[in-house]
Amino acid sequence: MKNPVKVLRIDASGRTDQSSTRKLTDNLLDALKARYSTVEVSRRDLAKGIPHVDQNWITANFTAEDERNAGHQQQLSYSDHLVDELKDADVIVIGVPIYNFGVPAALKAWVDMVARARLTFRYTENGPEGLLSGKKAYLVVASGGVAVDSEFDFATPYMRHALGFLGITDVEVVTAMQQNLRGDESISDARAQIANLIHTGKSLTSIAKVA
Repeated sequence: MKNPVKVLRIDASGRTDQSSTRKLTDNLLDALKARYSTVEVSRRDLAKGIPHVDQNWITANFTAEDERNAGHQQQLSYSDHLVDELKDADVIVIGVPIYNFGVPAALKAWVDMVARARLTFRYTENGPEGLLSGKKAYLVVASGGVAVDSEFDFATPYMRHALGFLGITDVEVVTAMQQNLRGDESISDARAQIANLIHTGKSLTSIAKVA
């Protein structure tokens, strides 16, 4: 018997209404559920607030785990929870609106909170090694004027690199780009990409755990 494919949905758009990435992420999740009958979705909406790294967090993080006091543990508790969410997921779906050529501040803060030495990556004699391999990620990227993967897009390559640093190298990108220029055509194109990815892409059955 197959256990559910666990999907972690992360929304980063500051818009809660009329957000292209939120709508397209809905479409992607609907497509996943239609193809795989056992999909379990958890959600992290970064627009609702996320703490940023500060001096107290840094001090706690760089204190050896067996030497952390209650104050250190409190500082790291939110980050620990985000890391647990990521570790538990088989598939990560991230809405990535491009703001001023890069990712929203809340999404950068999420990366800072989950990039934890000894938890999600480690340094070896051969360099850094991600500890979250075996997962699949989808980036739903939307822009007003920037062409995705152009020289002015610093969001998409950043997210690919950040996920790869954690060991998540199987990354698919859905693009709804240059909406100010292309209008509804951009959204229609993204939905076509979703249909193609779901129906012709690598099956998630290899990700689902078998009990």
